[in-house]
Amino acid sequence: MRRIVVTGMGLVGPLGSGTEISWKRLLDGKSGIRNLPDEISNDLPVKIGGIVPSLIEDSEAGFDPDLIVDTKDQRKMDRFILFALAAAKEALETAGWHPTSDYERERTATIIASGIGGFPAIASAVRITDTRGARRLSPFTVPSFLANLAAGHVTIRHGFTGPIGTPVTACAASVQAIGDAARLIRSNEADIALCGGAEACIDKVSLGAFAAARALSTGYNTTPEMASRPFDTERDGFVMSEGAGLIVIEELEHALARGAKPIAELVGYGTSADAHHVTAGPEDGRGAARAMKIALQSAGLKPNDVQHLNAHSTSTPVGDRGEIAAIKSVFGDHDVAVSATKSATGHLLGAAGGIEAIFTILALRDQIAPPTRNLESPDPIAVGIDLVRQSARPVLMEHAISNGFGFGGVNASVAFRRWQ
Repeated sequence: MRRIVVTGMGLVGPLGSGTEISWKRLLDGKSGIRNLPDEISNDLPVKIGGIVPSLIEDSEAGFDPDLIVDTKDQRKMDRFILFALAAAKEALETAGWHPTSDYERERTATIIASGIGGFPAIASAVRITDTRGARRLSPFTVPSFLANLAAGHVTIRHGFTGPIGTPVTACAASVQAIGDAARLIRSNEADIALCGGAEACIDKVSLGAFAAARALSTGYNTTPEMASRPFDTERDGFVMSEGAGLIVIEELEHALARGAKPIAELVGYGTSADAHHVTAGPEDGRGAARAMKIALQSAGLKPNDVQHLNAHSTSTPVGDRGEIAAIKSVFGDHDVAVSATKSATGHLLGAAGGIEAIFTILALRDQIAPPTRNLESPDPIAVGIDLVRQSARPVLMEHAISNGFGFGGVNASVAFRRWQ
């Protein structure tokens, strides 16, 4: 079987733009959640979100689209595409992958997920149609919001002509993108892949819709940094966020032949369906457990081979309970250090799995489990689980898992091994 290693990472998120600065801020216990602008939240019960800071707001790590795309072309792209282009740039630079031959470009896959795509662009188009008429729509309306255009723009910019794809499986989409890319490499359809996800749907309509479903946190509007509290008894919903997380994975011999330095090894992947409910997973977590078990089996690992897990935990009452049950089902009495990094970033929906895979890879690299913020009073059903609370913790780890679960009952897990 072809071995797969991670050689590059790129991240744009609520903690800033750039992988290493975001990781440092995560370990330092920083929060990327803040109050939303009044024009978005003025008539909504939710007032907070994980917005990517601009360069004006964050001089050290703010996002500047002008560094990625010229102003004229920015008007043709929804924000999630800009995030994908920025994350791709960093990931490819850190991997040192700049193919020069047709063959190299044909052997490069691009699998970039998005759970929703350009929702703000769609909402804006509807408003224009209702107020000014459909004839006033831009000819770039459709390509600005199509979910696959993140991958499309990346391939156009970098000339990649290999396999391309866009999982749209809600909040499991990025993990499935990584898994799909790994399968392409294992089946020898590609030698290297850029994979992960991008999302930017903080908009009045999407916020209102999720709030109507009672999925969002509304009880911490005056203290936004305290709102995302996975596994805590006082959790009341997730915090919507935005960003992109992409990794470069490649066949081991391909990486070594070109002098690339592996960061971690991707050893397993599993996915499953709950077949239960459109928005809520079963409280026994059986589908999530099955995805983790498949990931372990595909890696040739046993539960006690895993030392760290980055939980999907979104801070919703039902979802967190299901994942706790799944973790107990898979790992039993084995101590695995569990972190929930959405406590710092909020929930990036279709991009969550990409960013959290990066955090899992970095945890293996640095031998440290990131903190779960706001975990002051753990849910009683979490008794027996080793939750990493409040501050980062050094952990000797050889293997780690990152989870992603989504509406529709989609579950996905990816397993990594420390590279030495």
